[in-house]
Amino acid sequence: MQVERAEGVYLYTRDGRKILDAISSWWVNLHGHANPRIAAAIAEQARKLEHVILAGFTHEAAEELVRRLRKWIAPELTHLFFSDDGSTAVEVALKMAVQHFSNQERGEKREIAALEHGYHGDTAGAMSVSDDSPFTEPFAGMRYPVHRVHAAYCYRCPVGLKRETCQIECAQQLETLLAERGGKIAAVIVEPLLQGAGGMIVHPAEFLQKVRALCTQHDVLLTGFGRTGKMFACDIAGVVPDLMCLSKGITGGFLPMGVTLCTDRVEAAFGSEDRRHTFYHGHSYTGNALACAAANASLQIFDDEPVFDRIATIARIHSERLQGLREFSVVGDTRQIGTIGALELRAEDAGYLSAMRPKLYQFFLERGVLLRPLGNVVYVLPPYVIEPEELHQVYDVIVEAVQTLF
Repeated sequence: MQVERAEGVYLYTRDGRKILDAISSWWVNLHGHANPRIAAAIAEQARKLEHVILAGFTHEAAEELVRRLRKWIAPELTHLFFSDDGSTAVEVALKMAVQHFSNQERGEKREIAALEHGYHGDTAGAMSVSDDSPFTEPFAGMRYPVHRVHAAYCYRCPVGLKRETCQIECAQQLETLLAERGGKIAAVIVEPLLQGAGGMIVHPAEFLQKVRALCTQHDVLLTGFGRTGKMFACDIAGVVPDLMCLSKGITGGFLPMGVTLCTDRVEAAFGSEDRRHTFYHGHSYTGNALACAAANASLQIFDDEPVFDRIATIARIHSERLQGLREFSVVGDTRQIGTIGALELRAEDAGYLSAMRPKLYQFFLERGVLLRPLGNVVYVLPPYVIEPEELHQVYDVIVEAVQTLF
C-alpha cells in the first residue's frame, strides 16, 4: 500500500484511503506526521550543513542536542556517544561494557545477561541479547551465548505467583546467576519497565529496582522516550543505569538516530594514553546534522507545547477503555504504561506467529486503522497529537474486532 503523504495521525494512500496510524509507525512518531516545526528545522539545517564526520570535528546541532538531552537525563549519565539507530546504540553499549572491564585488566568479565522475551534490535549483537524468536531463529549460528533470566511477565508469571501478593521473586534467578557468575558477567541488559516486541509486557517498577541493586552489588553494569508517561522509564523506577540507549522517537520520527549514554565510571576506563584503550567504534552518519536538528526541534516541542498533558489524556483513555475490554472472555490480560495500552487475547497458539495476527491486522486496516498485533497481543501506541475522539475510534474498532472475530 503506497502512502503519498501524511499529516498528524493520518496516512493518505495513493488509492485515496485515509488511515489512522495508531502505532506511531513502529513507535517512532511523537508529535504527528509531517510536523511543520521539525520539517522546518531540517530544511534550515540542510541549507547550512548536512553532515560532517564526527571524529575530530563537531557542529552546533550536535552540541545543542547534547545540551538539550542533559536537561532530561539523570545527571550521572555524563557522556554521550552518537550512532545510527536503536540496534547500533545497543551494539555500542554492549561493546563499551565489555571493553570497560578489558581496559581495567579484567577481561574475564565479558559475559552478558538478558531477560526472557527481550528484543533489542536486528544487528548481530542486538539479536544475541534478544530472546529466541522467529526474528532470530534463522541466525542462530551468528548469535553469541547469553545468560537468559526471568522477566517480570506478571500475566504469565515465570514462578507461578500473583502480582498482588508476590515479592518480585522472578528476580531471584538473576540474583542466583550473579552470585555464581558475577565475576564473569560484564552487563545486564533490560528494556526498562516495558518489553515491546516481546508482547508489550509491563514490569513493576520494583523489578527494575531489584535489577539495579543486584548489578551494583555484583559490580555488573546495567544497560537499557516519554512513552512510559515520563521522558525515560528509569525516572519512574527511580534508578539510574550505567549505560542507556536512546533511539525510536528521539527525532520525532523524521530521521534515524541512536545515542548511548554512560556514567563517568564507565567512561573513565577509556581515558588513557594507551591507544589500545580507545573505543574504536563509529558509523559514517554518526551525529548527522540533519538528524540532530530534527531531535532538537522535537525536544523544543516538549518545552513549548503541553506534551505531557497530551500524554496524560492518552493514558487516561487507555485506562478507561482497557477496563471495558476486560469484560470480554477472549481478553486474558490488559496492560498499560503511559501512552501504551495493550490487551492479550486468549489463544492456543499464543505468540508472534499466532493465527490471530493476520485476521486482526486485516480487520483493523479495512476499518481505516493501522494496528500491527504482536501475534495475539493488540497494542495501541499513538502519536501524542491524537485527539480523544480519534483514540476512542481506535478502541471502538478493537471492540468490534473482539466481538466479531472471536
